[in-house]
Amino acid sequence: MSENVVFSWEPNFHLKWSDFKAESNPAIFEDSHSVIKYRFTWILDSDIIDEQIVFLIEYVHLVVEFNPLLSWVRHSESNENLLKHEQGNFDLAEIVKRENIKKLQDAFYSKHFPTRGQNDEQRKQFAKEDSGKMIVDEVNKLQQLYDKKRLKYQDETNFGQNASKQSEYDLIFKQLRL
Repeated sequence: MSENVVFSWEPNFHLKWSDFKAESNPAIFEDSHSVIKYRFTWILDSDIIDEQIVFLIEYVHLVVEFNPLLSWVRHSESNENLLKHEQGNFDLAEIVKRENIKKLQDAFYSKHFPTRGQNDEQRKQFAKEDSGKMIVDEVNKLQQLYDKKRLKYQDETNFGQNASKQSEYDLIFKQLRL
């Protein structure tokens, strides 16, 4: 059986140090690093309005993923507090997703977008390609927002070493699992 390439965020899933598969980088000051990204799938439809073929994005599904093969820990520094902090990075990405999913959906739902192509097959292919690019642009904005909030989290908690600030964040993260 092959290993999971990524883990999707779920309320009952918690990271373990064994999930951090990459080699640590001695040139970096961090004791651990987790690679967390957003992945999406979508449902597309088309219609004819005023004799013009348009496409509609009917559904966008967004998932927060942790990549074990790119995430690492300096094993000499691994401890429960640092692991809890790394779990916090994963949880923070889920919070950012939940806070912004409606805005992402509103950018596309109930809207018609023009398509191009000489025949139905081309129009379907271009609609798929164009809609994917549009969604990627929005997901990239979400990733940038997460990256900014993650830096703030790292700074405020001093990578989990500021116990009182980490506890404040832990209470926020705990709400995800209720």
